[in-house]
Amino acid sequence: MFKADVAAGKLPPVEKRLPQNPRVMPLAGKVMGHHGGTVHSLAGRSRDTRLFTIYGYARLVGYQPDLRIVPDIAESFQVVEGRIFTFKLRKGHRWSDGHPFTTEDFRYWWEDVANNKELSPSGPPRDMLVDGEPPKVEFLNETTVRYTWTKPNPSFLPRLAGTSPLFIFRPAHYLKKFHKKYSAKVAKADADGTAKRKWSAVHNRMDNMYEADNPDLPSLQPWVNTTKPPADRFVAVRNPYFHRVDMGGRQLPYADRFILVIVDSKLIAAKTGAGEADLQARDLNFNNYTFLKQSEKANGYRTLLWRAAKGSHIALFPNLNVNDPVWRKVLRDVRFRRALSLAIDRSLVNQVLYFGLAIEANNTILPGSPLYRDSYKDTWARYDRKQANRLLDEMGLKRGLDGIRHLPDGRNLELIIETAGESSEQTDVLELVRETWREVGIRAFSKPSQREAFRNRIFAGETVMSVWSGLENGLPTAETSPDELAPTSQLQLQWPKFGQYYETSAKVGEAPDMSEVQELADLYQRWRRSTNDEERERIWHRMLEIHVEQQYSIGIVSGVPQPVIARATLMNVPGVAFYNWDPGAFFGIYHPDTFWFKQ
Repeated sequence: MFKADVAAGKLPPVEKRLPQNPRVMPLAGKVMGHHGGTVHSLAGRSRDTRLFTIYGYARLVGYQPDLRIVPDIAESFQVVEGRIFTFKLRKGHRWSDGHPFTTEDFRYWWEDVANNKELSPSGPPRDMLVDGEPPKVEFLNETTVRYTWTKPNPSFLPRLAGTSPLFIFRPAHYLKKFHKKYSAKVAKADADGTAKRKWSAVHNRMDNMYEADNPDLPSLQPWVNTTKPPADRFVAVRNPYFHRVDMGGRQLPYADRFILVIVDSKLIAAKTGAGEADLQARDLNFNNYTFLKQSEKANGYRTLLWRAAKGSHIALFPNLNVNDPVWRKVLRDVRFRRALSLAIDRSLVNQVLYFGLAIEANNTILPGSPLYRDSYKDTWARYDRKQANRLLDEMGLKRGLDGIRHLPDGRNLELIIETAGESSEQTDVLELVRETWREVGIRAFSKPSQREAFRNRIFAGETVMSVWSGLENGLPTAETSPDELAPTSQLQLQWPKFGQYYETSAKVGEAPDMSEVQELADLYQRWRRSTNDEERERIWHRMLEIHVEQQYSIGIVSGVPQPVIARATLMNVPGVAFYNWDPGAFFGIYHPDTFWFKQ
């Protein structure tokens, strides 16, 4: 692809484009391929340019398929006492525009972005603070940077390796053009008020490494977006300075281009079945499997089933922060949440919708995790209508003449379950749940809305219950952060205001006022301070026990296979794998830069 540019002197030869010590990709079980071809994939929204960053999965450190964290962009790293992190960069590594990648890019982000009040009004990201304390950052030389905290920071490496990662570096040579500290032109326009837009807004717009929506922003990913949004077709081309090679020393990626075609998400399954994608899983559901399988020979692809790694494929989230005082009291009574779980016939859902291939379980960790116990899967999750009725009777929720129970204030117990309106599968599951809940005197309705409105209503306390997928990581180890089990984020639909309270350091939201939730918050902080694997494992088990006993989220089924479509001629795509957002980055953990086309 670059032969003409090298011959014309526009690019140096490949040996001068690679770092001195590139990352050699071990293709165990795979085979070395050859260069060329274009990978086509489909996406439902223009902002899905971020898939170039997700699938590319070039990170300072990254997960292996066995979930160990290893160096990637960094040549090596060292951790001392869980609080001192030293990263050594690859000598000769360059950004996609050929400019050297050095610790100056780390210094620029830390000093001139993260700690600049105009660019980062709230200061450095929470992941860079331990009990509110930032690290001591040392730039030891051009290729060595060190971060030191006085206490352990166990979330640091996982955040660097994340699907939506903490990027602690920026292409300083590019962004300085938009920074008033380095650009006299920007500083003058800011001082005399002639700038059309505030300089910080322009800088932040140009600086979006995750979204990959600025074609001018230098990148370290295997493919670099060349298309400015809005568009319905985004073309990413190989990064001539990418740092990975195959075992024969040939620079990756194998494919010359990666193209994202934007279509209506409802059409993605049909278009995939018609052969319009070389690699696709996004917006494909298990109920598309039969159709996709039937069309594969005619349209030249193969249909794989990867193992989903979410704690629950579909889960229900009672909003413990709901505004309605009557509903709040009912939802906070553990007997009600247990009764809802006991009144779900998970076997019916599994057989009707998933051919019995799913796991009927709580929203908890999966059998593949070393922390797994059968009790986490089954506690309060077996279909038991009698016990559910008994718990509801104990609460004093009496039935009316029509068999529907009443809330303490006399209203019918009518439970509105809000959805993001993106999945007919969720609707089908809720229909089956509605049938068995009706038998214990609970009338349920589903209410779809757009994702943004769906979330905002939950955040505001207007939603009583919602439906979404369960734990993001169903395959944790004791070293994995248990932040999903504690109130740490507004995005946790069962307690958004508790999570917001943590995220904003008590400025907004509600302080947890339920004893078990407070215990989860305390356990999470204990885990963060610990460097002892046995203690961390004990903390994990206690947190998992609290969750299954309290039923803060109500899992229905997990382990639903994820259809993955790969062109018949696209090699090195794993036949057996897990499919997950974080950790996993969907395809990213399997490095699509090593996928190649048979000629």
